[in-house]
Amino acid sequence: MNANQAVDLAPEQHATEQHASEQRASQDQAARGVDGWLPRLGLCSVTLRRLPAVEVIEVARAARLHRIEWGADVHAPPGTSAQVQQGLVELGARTREAGLAVASYGSYWRAGVSPRADIVDVVEGAVALGAPRIRVWAADIGTAQASAELWEATVRALREACGIAGDRGVHLALEFHPDTLTDTVDSTLELLERVGDDRLRTYWQPRLDEQVEPAIAGLDRLAPALAGVHVFSWWPAAHRLRLAERADLWAAVTDYLVAHCPPQDLLLEFVPDDDPALVAAETAVLHDLVTMAGHRAAPFV
Repeated sequence: MNANQAVDLAPEQHATEQHASEQRASQDQAARGVDGWLPRLGLCSVTLRRLPAVEVIEVARAARLHRIEWGADVHAPPGTSAQVQQGLVELGARTREAGLAVASYGSYWRAGVSPRADIVDVVEGAVALGAPRIRVWAADIGTAQASAELWEATVRALREACGIAGDRGVHLALEFHPDTLTDTVDSTLELLERVGDDRLRTYWQPRLDEQVEPAIAGLDRLAPALAGVHVFSWWPAAHRLRLAERADLWAAVTDYLVAHCPPQDLLLEFVPDDDPALVAAETAVLHDLVTMAGHRAAPFV
């Protein structure tokens, strides 16, 4: 090779080196994105209602999950009595001693329906647990049947609840669920706008019988107000499947989240037959989906 040939090849070599450098930078960025998401993998304790709380902690720890949303129906009932508060404090402490975070408090308080005083019990329960967020519900019927009066009562209750919770350093997140005022993306966005408080956000989960494309379209619209994702595979209707059986959906969801959103809680919920033996395998699938998403797309910055 003569000198002229060497000179002619130099730009090509430079381009190759630049491409390799950009590829390494992209891989490093993807790794950082995945590193932000993986610690947000967790479990909703309602998945294992039949187990005592100490066993739920052990299942989550053994599965290498990082956080638990404690349900207020069985494992962590709310209340302001000294006995109830102490029990919640101890549950939060046990969770953290196992190396897990308390992701949120899965309440069953229904704005516009539940008595006003109940939100105080729920907020104090969250504080005792050390939960930064409370899952709440928007009324108890779907938007197709809801009256204007119910909408107004729900908005008022949520505004008041945001203030009560905010004074204690806790945020709220709506359950995105059938038979509530958040049964559609449109209604959820309307409710958030009418309440008008940044301390209120929303969870997301796939709607019943929802195909991949509309699911991602809905997630995209809710993303600016997203507080977390409840992860489960139901198809058809409420028939419970393993995550891998709807890998097309959950690969699309994790791809979207890693590429477009800051890290959020991804909380496993409703495994088939409520079987605790499935939690570790489902965790592994979710872990792999998030990891692969990090390699397919540059993460949110």
